[in-house]
Amino acid sequence: MILILNCGSQSIKWKIFNEKLKVLKENKIEVLDNNFEKVLEDEISKLRDFEITLIGHRVVRGGGKFSEPLKLNSENLAELEKLSNLAPLHNPYNILGIKICVRFFEAVPQFAVFDTEFFKNLPEKASAYALPKNITDEFGFKRHGFHGISHEFVAKKACILAKKQFNKSKIITCHLGGGCSVAAIKNGKAIDTSMGFSPLSGVVMMTRPGDLDDEIIFKLSEKLGIEHTKEIWNKKSGIKGICGVNNMLELLDMLKNSESPEQSRRAKLAFDVFVYSIQKYIGAYYAVLGGCDVLVFTGAIGYGIAKTRESICKDLDILKKTKILVIETDEELAIAQKISLR
Repeated sequence: MILILNCGSQSIKWKIFNEKLKVLKENKIEVLDNNFEKVLEDEISKLRDFEITLIGHRVVRGGGKFSEPLKLNSENLAELEKLSNLAPLHNPYNILGIKICVRFFEAVPQFAVFDTEFFKNLPEKASAYALPKNITDEFGFKRHGFHGISHEFVAKKACILAKKQFNKSKIITCHLGGGCSVAAIKNGKAIDTSMGFSPLSGVVMMTRPGDLDDEIIFKLSEKLGIEHTKEIWNKKSGIKGICGVNNMLELLDMLKNSESPEQSRRAKLAFDVFVYSIQKYIGAYYAVLGGCDVLVFTGAIGYGIAKTRESICKDLDILKKTKILVIETDEELAIAQKISLR
């Protein structure tokens, strides 16, 4: 049996597959307090009765060194830990899941599958930053992209549903959840994506601001310090920064049931800013692709909330000849497919 663990900062998802990659058991837990490690330990301990022979983990950040599925050992796990500060809402929880699984399933081979893998061969004109070469060489600054497991999975499934060939199609995928990203895919390869060196850039997200004037970072860092600025960027910005809530369902409820005119105005602004930021990327990727055969929405917001999709597509006349699909992503199945071939 194959166990796939997908840990986020506020959720734990796992699935157990048989050798034919059919789901035998699964669970998803929302963890909204500070007991993440305890909840995760309790959940994994329940799985010891299953005959697990292979374990796969979603890991958001592999840095410049890791992109292909990686068989884990103490040495490369230690290297992955060093990258946690570059994806603080993701990697620490991914790594915690690995450590707990190692403790409970010591003899079972474990693999990390990276969100950045699908974007590892972006065209250099899309991945390169306009910075001094010695700086990019020293720090590895480039566009890595994230949510790649999801983008690749739904793009391939979209082509099956639309009866198109993946390696001959122009596809735009929108993964919209707590974190959000948009990708441009042409002839089976990713050619651009909205997230960059970290999961902070791109479209507006629930607690992350997306694209901003970097001078704002300089000013805040001077005034508040680096750590406080990082906390604002990762946990207090985006939708939450504008209107105070960090959940799309709460935002939609606020739009209908605001307690004051100002609250209503802030909620509408947050929603409009979110939608507009995604529309801009869809328009840009339509241009660089030279059209779009299929536009795909996935993620808790993209798949789960029709109002958001409708608002994004409403004024985009360029999509008149584009097939628009809503597909539930399955990162766990995608990971299982990748590691079962190892």
